[in-house]
Amino acid sequence: MKLIRFILISVVVMFAIASFIGLLMPSTVLVSRAVNVSAPKDSIIRYVNDIRQWKEWMEGLRDPSVIIQSASFAEMKGTKVSITGLSDSTIRSVWTTKNGNSQFATMQLIGSPGQDITVVQWQFEEKLNWYPWERLGSMMNDKIIGPMMETNLNNLKNLAEKK
Repeated sequence: MKLIRFILISVVVMFAIASFIGLLMPSTVLVSRAVNVSAPKDSIIRYVNDIRQWKEWMEGLRDPSVIIQSASFAEMKGTKVSITGLSDSTIRSVWTTKNGNSQFATMQLIGSPGQDITVVQWQFEEKLNWYPWERLGSMMNDKIIGPMMETNLNNLKNLAEKK
């Protein structure tokens, strides 16, 4: 009986410690990458403001399981992607997973008219709940999402610089 009580108290204490450590971490996680593209902003915007064009530079979108329904909505492997805002230099989208978690993506094209270098900056923002496993697991977001973003931005760079 003492062993069961010890195990139960240990589990509760460990959960409390993990919760406390999790609460010390930020409730919003931001993963950001950027690339310099040797092309004017006008020649890049067409590849990023229409989901149908994303398959030209984003890995995984040529997969037959990806369903692109319109210029602003697609579903890929259970994740729904919707473009929620467009301007001449900013594309905002929401990526919602099967279990309802949402990440907000913003892609900015930074450059001046007539300038041949454009900075393409892409970021994902995720709001986290208080759950310790969610907060502690978020430490891996940069290691998981970051390399994918870098690869896709380099694909976009190569595509825009070829044209």
